Amino acid sequence: MSQSRLVVVRHGETQWNVARRIQGYSDSPLTPTGVLQAQALGKRLAREPFDAIHASDLGRVRETVEHIAARTGHTARFDEALRERCYGIFEGKTMDESEAEYPGQWAKYRGHDPHAVPPGGESVAQFQDRIIAALERVAVESDGKTVVVAAHGGVCGALFRHVMGLPPGTPRSWSLYNASINRFKYRKGKWEMEVWGDISHLSGESLQDL
Repeated sequence: MSQSRLVVVRHGETQWNVARRIQGYSDSPLTPTGVLQAQALGKRLAREPFDAIHASDLGRVRETVEHIAARTGHTARFDEALRERCYGIFEGKTMDESEAEYPGQWAKYRGHDPHAVPPGGESVAQFQDRIIAALERVAVESDGKTVVVAAHGGVCGALFRHVMGLPPGTPRSWSLYNASINRFKYRKGKWEMEVWGDISHLSGESLQDL
């Protein structure tokens, strides 16, 4: 095996990002700013040679990928294994609403207990296992190639924790912007992070760090 390169990007800003609502498997469309972010992402990636796009099949990523593919000419391969974490009963609610309706439960399910499974959802540990397995599959299939992976903040965060050796559920102390570019190398089961949180292509559009 030689090595593969994964350019992992987050979708553009959504209406629920702005409202600070938990999305998970549920969806909301890109805002006008999110569309501009996705277009800027497409313009940036069109200047870089890469072989394929692998993407979550959720609507906000599909909408982002449309703008990328319009610039690069690639046809995306959509994969449900690359979806955001499923938050079950918390989806569509703000964090304050979640805490008010389920006192003491939101913090546990958010990550304080990585093995706690919210009703109708998946635990932090289950999510981490799913995402790393999916990304390693993409990396192995893409040996010798560079591919774009379009996904979610949680997906980016799961890979960051894995590469940095942080346990699932470790509180985030790093940026996680919409339409950011994050670059990784994979070879013989080993990951290396080359670039994290590149937003130089956004040129002043508002950013979401959720």
